[in-house]
Amino acid sequence: MRCKIYILTLLLILPLISWSNQGLPVGNAPKPVEFLHFPSPMHTFIWRNWPLVEAERLAQVLNTSTHNICNAAASMGLPAQKPISVENRKRIYITLIRRNWHLLSYDQLLTLLDFTPQELAHTLREDDFLFIKLGSLKPDCPPLTYSKPDEATKERCAEIKQIAEQYFNADNTAPQEDRFAFLKDISQVSPDASSKTKNRSSRFSPRYIYSYFALYGDPLMTSSEDSYPDGLFQKLSNLGVDGIWMHTVLNQLAPSDIFPEFGEGSATRLKNLRELVQRAQRYGIGIYLYMNEPRSMTADFFKGREEMRGVQEGDYYAICTSHPKVRQWLSDSLEYVFKNVPQLAGVFSITASENLSNCASHGHHLNCPHCANRSYADIIAEVNSTIEQGVHRAAPDAKVIVWDWGWRDSEALKIIQNLPKSVYYMSVSEWSKTINRGGVETSVGEYSLSVVGPGPRALKHWAAAKKAGLKTIAKVQINNTWELSAVPYLPVLDLVAEHCQNLLDRDVNGLMLSWTLGGYPSPNLELIHNFENSANANKEQALDDLAKDYFDAKGVPHARKAWTLFSRSFQEYPYNGSVVYRCPVQYGPSNLLYPKPTGYASTMVGIPYDDVNGWRGPYPADIFANQFSKISDGWIEGIKELEQAAQSALPEKQSAVLAQLRFAKTAQLHFASVANQTRFTSNRNSLMDKSKSLSDKERSDLKKAMQQIVKDEINNAAQLFNLTRQDSRIGFEASNHYYYIPVDLVEKIISCEYILKCIDDTSIYQ
Repeated sequence: MRCKIYILTLLLILPLISWSNQGLPVGNAPKPVEFLHFPSPMHTFIWRNWPLVEAERLAQVLNTSTHNICNAAASMGLPAQKPISVENRKRIYITLIRRNWHLLSYDQLLTLLDFTPQELAHTLREDDFLFIKLGSLKPDCPPLTYSKPDEATKERCAEIKQIAEQYFNADNTAPQEDRFAFLKDISQVSPDASSKTKNRSSRFSPRYIYSYFALYGDPLMTSSEDSYPDGLFQKLSNLGVDGIWMHTVLNQLAPSDIFPEFGEGSATRLKNLRELVQRAQRYGIGIYLYMNEPRSMTADFFKGREEMRGVQEGDYYAICTSHPKVRQWLSDSLEYVFKNVPQLAGVFSITASENLSNCASHGHHLNCPHCANRSYADIIAEVNSTIEQGVHRAAPDAKVIVWDWGWRDSEALKIIQNLPKSVYYMSVSEWSKTINRGGVETSVGEYSLSVVGPGPRALKHWAAAKKAGLKTIAKVQINNTWELSAVPYLPVLDLVAEHCQNLLDRDVNGLMLSWTLGGYPSPNLELIHNFENSANANKEQALDDLAKDYFDAKGVPHARKAWTLFSRSFQEYPYNGSVVYRCPVQYGPSNLLYPKPTGYASTMVGIPYDDVNGWRGPYPADIFANQFSKISDGWIEGIKELEQAAQSALPEKQSAVLAQLRFAKTAQLHFASVANQTRFTSNRNSLMDKSKSLSDKERSDLKKAMQQIVKDEINNAAQLFNLTRQDSRIGFEASNHYYYIPVDLVEKIISCEYILKCIDDTSIYQ
């Protein structure tokens, strides 16, 4: 889910998006970014796709021979291609789209992905707002073709090869993993560790989470074991998790007499859902459906149904829930799903998110002739009541969870008063809590681990819900947040324990443990489970118990000190909704430095570019960089303690402890790199600012500072390259796929070496 600033951005952008003749979104179609560290866009294309797409398909995209592609790859020092799994390739299409966005036209992108235009259009719209993440524009990329290398190209490729071979051919005795190697381990069922937590009572119930690697868009059209294997159920169940949620679109799950075009493929989806529910139940885990309904439709849908057409955004219109037949469809469809999958655990509703659903979902219901005389609170409450009615007609014991994400604060209490008494009420725990970091005061408007909840908004709404007779749930992120999602979990365990203690003190009934990020079976989840295992557990006891599960008596104090250092320094995070989405923290050292301004604005967890002003939110650039340096420095000290603790890891936990150490090192490199990128780009901008009258010494000092930063980024990228090769979990997040892969870190090094030459070029920085 996204903070309010991005809903407003979405509302401004949607009406402006233009479309290609294939029905694909285009936007304003600017010129693509040039990647001058490669001799041509063709070489950039081959480099970035070489580990992910077989050479034959790359040749098809460029309309050339496989021989030419392989020769070009070898000339740059790329190693021989390994076999590429078709199964894994379908898990990485977002990574492929993102890394080719500035290289390929839509036609060539379709060839690369083996997608139809309709499939790509659906992906860009429904796959967690992918087109928004890409900037709501498609760069105007000319057709990419193969060209025979000239002497200058051969010379540059030889230089690239010399750098590349230092990394690809290095004598590295550390273990190396293929991407998605983690799937085998996490999917494996342990024969001697059957679920310990079935039929349990709990201090928090439900406790549901997202699958660490689930396919987001339409996961039920294929076998559910792809995204929800038994091994994952077992591991999560043994950590106290009792539910998993999944993304669904209701018009794909149920046929309808009211809307006959709905329900295509529903029999397959429901069959797979039944199988999923039955497998999950063996491990004491229930399945919850994400309910963000009804989804908006284009004008064609409303021909002959004009009375059901609600507010408009871009080319889409809400299906107006003020019309009784729309509510009947919503209620009947849910009843159908729960009758056909009778053991479903429940649903959670989102009624004011990025998706245009009901006419009030984005606050524009007064523009609808059917809703204009109704209040915002009445419409939102009615939608939730309709969902509850449909679910409970078929399954009276199923849980219906109402989430207040995106609701107008001024209307929330009225909505709560009108909700059915059988629903659970959920708020993001830390939302609206105020903080002061680096002298800048701001408040939480999105998920945060660095800010410990609950905040005033959740407390107010939970109190109102309890007064109305409703049970309450805290939406939290236990493993990670958009503050950094490129590792499975952040070992800020003191913060996690403090938050859990606070929620127990507030008598919250249940927990939603993650959005799409943060579903990994981790020590962080085990810590929450330690509170579950003891009726009188407190923060210190739970942390001590966790440390004793992983380390002997000598290692426990080092581990506790490491977790404290990580937690304290993480509270220096320059938190803001804009920062967590737009700064390069997800990409860390893989994000390129640019010798000249790209002219592009950073995008929502998509492409950071060199947009310092977009990255920093309300923080001045120097304070922004300094805050990330503070975090990095604190994590360096914490890593020293964790390395000491690792020497005393219990034998059966050695692998898990070394993984935690890798994740901590990865996080530190990301934090350090954000500081570096901010300072480099600010210095570059100062050098190129014609309005500034800089002395020769000032110019020289700026260049020296830039050179030192570039050298430091080379070191950061090299370290992250080794960590990423050792652990396939690094750089992955379910709804964004891989932010980066090892070859991207080598590209960063190549680009940095190129930039060092650029800094000395007086024609660039005069």
